[in-house]
Amino acid sequence: MTIEVCAYSLESCINAQAGGAGRIELCGGLGEGGTTPSAGLIEVVRQHIDINLYVMIRPRGGDFVYDVFEEEIMRKDIDLAKKLGANGVVLGILTADGQVDVQRTKALVDYAYPLKVTFHRAFDLTPDPVKALKAVIETGAERILTSGQKASAPQGIDLLRKLAEESNGAVEIMAGGGVNHTNAAELAAAGIHSLHLTAKAFRPGRQKYFPEGISMAGEIPDERSVMYSDLALVEAIVQVVSE
Repeated sequence: MTIEVCAYSLESCINAQAGGAGRIELCGGLGEGGTTPSAGLIEVVRQHIDINLYVMIRPRGGDFVYDVFEEEIMRKDIDLAKKLGANGVVLGILTADGQVDVQRTKALVDYAYPLKVTFHRAFDLTPDPVKALKAVIETGAERILTSGQKASAPQGIDLLRKLAEESNGAVEIMAGGGVNHTNAAELAAAGIHSLHLTAKAFRPGRQKYFPEGISMAGEIPDERSVMYSDLALVEAIVQVVSE
């Protein structure tokens, strides 16, 4: 079973590889749930990391209904991901009523070739998961990242099990959202094909002086701490699924 680490920094990518993860989803925009990372980050990560590197292609936070200008940005970011040595990209487009936009998503999947494509957790915002599963298969994406349409994958395990069965090998089902070494065995037993986690921990930042009453962020993590993927947490989940 492949362990994929969602990483926002080179430090996290290095820890993911050292801990035994098989793939990285590289993102920017932590506070927005993951957006396209900078070209500089992609390039430096590729220089230091040998395992598969998938780059998030999401031009902004918010919903997953994009206009033609945002779609053009996504194409340019796919071009950059190819140029900088990514193995795949992570994307997804919905219609206003929450359906998978098959035509536009398929166009991006085709455009990304030969890079592989993961359809991200926009899947969890669709009203009919089985219909959405068939739609994603139609787009040509190779896997779906989903929490089983619940707040966390352990809560959505029944749907995850159903999706794995319904997919019948046509697309990989990857569980993400609240995944860690304490629930990995249960998720693996449900027939899910791969697991996705941040393995997050926080450490103090290097800066020592901060004025009172000023913050660049409304929520944790703020500028006083740094989130990273913890090597020990990656090693722990890899050990669980390897037993």
